[in-house]
Amino acid sequence: MRTLISSAFVSLDGVMEAPGGEDGYRNAGWTFKEVEFVPEAFAIKGREQEESTAILLGRASYQAFSPVWPEMAEFGHYRTMPKYVVSTTLTEDGLVSNWGETTILRSLDEVAALKETDGGPIIVHGSVALNHSLADAGLIDRYHLLVFPLLLGAGKRLFPDTDKDTQKLQLVEHAVYPNGLQLNVLDVVR
Repeated sequence: MRTLISSAFVSLDGVMEAPGGEDGYRNAGWTFKEVEFVPEAFAIKGREQEESTAILLGRASYQAFSPVWPEMAEFGHYRTMPKYVVSTTLTEDGLVSNWGETTILRSLDEVAALKETDGGPIIVHGSVALNHSLADAGLIDRYHLLVFPLLLGAGKRLFPDTDKDTQKLQLVEHAVYPNGLQLNVLDVVR
């Protein structure tokens, strides 16, 4: 079974909305506007590209990343990696042609089937609504969280607010950096 990893930049209060400056959010760009850049804190991003064998995105994140990431050197490993977009509305003509093989999945059942295939880890970037659905369905196996020492208040959060039983996580790797960023790698305990 393939490991499904949710990777996110989150504030201390769990907000993951618009970390890079996307329009429509009051605190957009909080990852680079409010905290000093320390390169070693972002080493996990390079490691994710080397260790992952596929990318899983929700429609909105695909539409935000696909016009930009294919040409960015720092995301070079993702160019040839298979991509999967979970959407009930995206059509084949909505896919970009310069970012490698992309498959549209129409349901969480298809995500569960993808996890059963041969291959290495599948990484999820962004994709708030997809993260909520995946977490509620018990499909996320690991979290890679870069936690920023910020309280953003309102905003889309990584974790769903579904009323459910306690979900235990096991910390398997952590680091704290001089700018206050924390890396937390957590496995979902089943």
